[in-house]
Amino acid sequence: MATTSSTRPTTPSGPVPDQAPSWNRQRHSSMPSHRYRDVYSRVGVPLTERDWPTRRLTAAPLWVPVDLRDGNQALAEPMDPARKRRFFELMVSMGYKEIEVGYPSASQTDYDFVRLIAESDIAPEDVTIVVFTPARRDLIERTVASIRGIANPVVIHMYTATAPSWRDMVLGYGTEDLKQLILAGGRDVWEFAGHLPNVRFEFSPEVFNLTEPDYVIDICDAMTELWQATPERPVILNLPATVEVATPNVYADQIEYMHKNLARRDAVILSVHPHNDRGTGIACAELAVLAGAQRVEGCTFGNGERTGNVDIATLALNLHAQGVDPMIDFSDIDGIRRTVEYCNRIEVHARHPYVGDLVHTAFSGTHQDAIKKGFAEHRARASAEGRTEREIEWRVPYLPIDPADIGRDYDAVIRVNSQSGKGGIAYLLETEYGIELPRRLQIDFARYVQRHTDTTGAEVTAAELRQVFEEAYLPADTDADPARVALVSYDIAEGGVESRTQIILRIDGFEHTATHAGGGPVEALTATLETHGVRVDVVSLHQTSLGSGDDSDALTLLEHRTEDGAAWTAGRGRSVLSASLSAVITAANRTRAGGTEG
Repeated sequence: MATTSSTRPTTPSGPVPDQAPSWNRQRHSSMPSHRYRDVYSRVGVPLTERDWPTRRLTAAPLWVPVDLRDGNQALAEPMDPARKRRFFELMVSMGYKEIEVGYPSASQTDYDFVRLIAESDIAPEDVTIVVFTPARRDLIERTVASIRGIANPVVIHMYTATAPSWRDMVLGYGTEDLKQLILAGGRDVWEFAGHLPNVRFEFSPEVFNLTEPDYVIDICDAMTELWQATPERPVILNLPATVEVATPNVYADQIEYMHKNLARRDAVILSVHPHNDRGTGIACAELAVLAGAQRVEGCTFGNGERTGNVDIATLALNLHAQGVDPMIDFSDIDGIRRTVEYCNRIEVHARHPYVGDLVHTAFSGTHQDAIKKGFAEHRARASAEGRTEREIEWRVPYLPIDPADIGRDYDAVIRVNSQSGKGGIAYLLETEYGIELPRRLQIDFARYVQRHTDTTGAEVTAAELRQVFEEAYLPADTDADPARVALVSYDIAEGGVESRTQIILRIDGFEHTATHAGGGPVEALTATLETHGVRVDVVSLHQTSLGSGDDSDALTLLEHRTEDGAAWTAGRGRSVLSASLSAVITAANRTRAGGTEG
């Protein structure tokens, strides 16, 4: 361990400041933090030069799911045989090539499941089966009995806790006595299974991360010698962070020290098994791979004792998001989740990375606006390059991966509540109903939606947004109120030098006919209205549609000047022209009513 002349505690990057800087003068908590010590001061890591900080993740490690053993032990209701089989078949379908299937000496269910694999064809021949055992002769013998007849490659995984507290309080062994106990277990494994050509061996010094590094190296080197490790028949040395107790850089230092100092390194597969007690199991695994680990044990969505094992789905999709093939198929992540939830009887949290229901969902207005613009740019770029949207680089803001990569559609990407903005509102109306709102109308409509969400306090569905939109901008029933302005009919006569438009209006129950030469029907209608004291000063017209296909209605969005600035109305019809005239009539009625209608 590095030392300094100071009496202050040290870390790999130097002394810890005596006190917080002036800008961070927070009050002291009442928690007794003085009762704990950092890992460096407890076990030390004699690593002076580190390579892992300069490395990059460029390939996936070998993933080994332990859901059927470690994850199963953590369940309030352990999996029955049907659930174990369903989970196993899921993992095979996802492409895992090494699966820890159980602890056959610990329960009859686990033993029977290993026998099922031996006596059936549920395991493809290229899938390696891992079984778990403590270093005890009778349990090792039962474990070896469980795998007899399995034609697949098999790993017998033996473990013993090695950390000082476990040695002293749990096992009651000194360092040399514990080493001899482990070697005795190793000899038993070799006696019962060393002659089996399809069997390899794995050793875990449990609680590795709290064990003195040189003591672990001494034991591991003795085990690889005992098991006659060669590059052709390598031994797996698995180094668990059984209880996560330090920052991820400390675990990386511990792994790199082992990587650089183990004997027979070319005959060793260096494996890690991080837990998540500090909430940094993902980082521990990623840094461990940078530090020399080649294999990672974890659970599909991080199930496990306490806060869980490391989450393989997150690790794999983190690689995917960096352009690295994770070598495991998560393209139907919701189907995977349903199976895992069924087997574990535990729901996956809505905010769980990648798989949670809400991880691709934006409620925030600024996020929605960025996503909406990102989707538009993505579509435009694909079109300009003459490629599909799935073929070009993904760079939509706030979405680290394309939801479609894992079988998600875009329906839930943007959802609206009281925190949402105009971009999200416009996105939902456009994707669900084809209604494209110009920017100024987005701003105007957002006020109506905000009023609605403030009143209800709830999320707004696309259907509710459309209802709010129609109430705000579309005309009410003009026939029900004789005092309203109504367009009775219009007729366009083409021919001659210029076209002529005849307009028949009903105003306050009386019909009025006017004919206008030149211009278009919208101009003819606004001119007729003005002769009767109703001014509709059109600023802009925007055409869109309600729905898609031949049976969809046209929708015209009309902006017109008012005494207070500008206002918006809308009209719908079977044609763009009828929709535009309807929008003008709506504006006329609202102008007469003082702009308060709707």
